[in-house]
Amino acid sequence: MNGQDEEVARLRATVNCATILERIGTGWQLDQSESSRKALKYRRGPGEILIVNHEGRGWFDPFTDAKGDIFDLVQRLDPDLNFGQVRQRLRTIASIGFTYPESENRPARRASTALPAERWAARRQLRRGSAVWRYLTEVRCLPETVLKAAAAADAVREGPYASAWFAHRDHGGALTGFEMRGPDFRGFNADGGKTLFRFTGGTRPFTRLAIFEAPIDALSMAAFEKIRCDTIYVATTGGMGPDTIIALNDLFADLASQPDPIVAICTDNDNPGERHAQRLVALIVATNLRWERIKPPGGAKDWNQFLQIQAGKGGERK
Repeated sequence: MNGQDEEVARLRATVNCATILERIGTGWQLDQSESSRKALKYRRGPGEILIVNHEGRGWFDPFTDAKGDIFDLVQRLDPDLNFGQVRQRLRTIASIGFTYPESENRPARRASTALPAERWAARRQLRRGSAVWRYLTEVRCLPETVLKAAAAADAVREGPYASAWFAHRDHGGALTGFEMRGPDFRGFNADGGKTLFRFTGGTRPFTRLAIFEAPIDALSMAAFEKIRCDTIYVATTGGMGPDTIIALNDLFADLASQPDPIVAICTDNDNPGERHAQRLVALIVATNLRWERIKPPGGAKDWNQFLQIQAGKGGERK
């Protein structure tokens, strides 16, 4: 190994992608509420997200196919740099630390040491009249028929502080993690894995797959459509990681075996939603499935805002 190769290997071993975003990047900030030790989420402006993974050695953009190592990240931040200039930048931050999520520095509570499935099982099932039920019906304007169906499917449970927990499951039905959404809180359990939130009004085989960003939007469109029995409503909870893409491809394979199948892309009606839709289109085109883009009527940002407007409310922002 020559000297240049040795330096490249040393930089890969000593520089963390999180340090690059904090020291070289402009405006990137750690989203502590949605980060874990395995995946640090950095934001910069509306719709700009980068995830640092592989213990800081890798990164990816959840809205595109962009990913790479420390050298690729520096060039993404400043495309005009050549490889030698990238090395010079990296030398200045070698061995410098970065901001860990605050939750990683706190003493671990007993509940956080349980597996996601154990934590899920310990929570109450969604029940009429509870604080969570009132939040979903009164604030989010979801009808009782949809909530009863979601409860029966064990897709939603009750978390603390009036927060609803939305299950993410793999293709076999095993719970991998859960999104937590309440009046004053939004996040994903740090020890869980994002696959897909799933809700359907019937049983397999289904002929239509509707894809959303948020579980509440999936339930909102299901309410608008009176829970179509031919449709499975799924949500990615933001961007798509490898496990979410695997889960989607499994559903695409199921769908392709049915007569006249179609995928409905129902992501938000804004720029990040359009970028998310474009990435979904790239996945769908590879399967030769038909697809359509469905936006909420009336210029609403998302399907839950549309539901709230229908109910005479202004529409809560996510």
